[in-house]
Amino acid sequence: MRYSDHARSFQPSSHPGTSRSPANLMATITIDRTAKQLVLTVQEYSLFAHRAVMNLFSAPRYWPEFLVQSDIIGFGSATIVLMAGFFTGGVLALQSAATLAQFGAAAVTGRFVSITMIRELGPVLTGIMVSGRNASSMASELGSMVVTEQIDAMRALGVDPMRKLVTPRLFSCITMLLFLTILADAFGIFGGAAVSVFMNHQDGTQYFSQAWEHLRYPDIIQGLVKPLFSGFIIASIGCFYGMRTSGGTEGVGRSTIQAVVTSSVLIIFVDFLVTQVLLTLLPPL
Repeated sequence: MRYSDHARSFQPSSHPGTSRSPANLMATITIDRTAKQLVLTVQEYSLFAHRAVMNLFSAPRYWPEFLVQSDIIGFGSATIVLMAGFFTGGVLALQSAATLAQFGAAAVTGRFVSITMIRELGPVLTGIMVSGRNASSMASELGSMVVTEQIDAMRALGVDPMRKLVTPRLFSCITMLLFLTILADAFGIFGGAAVSVFMNHQDGTQYFSQAWEHLRYPDIIQGLVKPLFSGFIIASIGCFYGMRTSGGTEGVGRSTIQAVVTSSVLIIFVDFLVTQVLLTLLPPL
């Protein structure tokens, strides 16, 4: 046998099913590890959220903490929510009037603004604004308590951190987000009215008449159901990432970023799911 034939007999097969390169092997291992970590995180979050909800139905209940968190979340976020709602309504009025005027239907601007704000933009924008302000603060506050071992000290004293720190934040966020969404909807309609009257020179009475007469119960139900889900997501995600912080002050920063990004994405995703379900159960009239 010649040397070249002998050398070829020991070369690895080039068939794709018989060998894998180190790069492909590492990529597969990384994907598997990421998938397992994602499943584990979802499982931990589900157990965490379930425990936080169940704590409300057993003593002790920390009502002072609930009131303090309601003040921080509700009144603390009121300014940015109202400003966002007002200017969003104004932008809607500007854009819709310019488009509707092409079809001779500029008079229905009030109807368009009110339905859009109440059914969709009011709940979503309020949830995202509160998420940026409060999910980050919850994650950073609880994360700082974890890295400074204050959580361990509470457990040593016989106090349940979940019951004292997480549950009040969860239910105060759900409650306050409902009222903040109502205020954002109202200010959005007023913002659209200001633009329609003072910039588009439309009749204010006609605007409010269109905004009120064409609202239906399915529209209002959609606007009041979505904040409940958004409030749950904001508080549970913020507290979850805060309570699992590790790595010192750098870990607190990572937890804060993860809380804001995850809660914002989940709010939009859950809004899509809830909208689909409500449109099926309560079709617009």
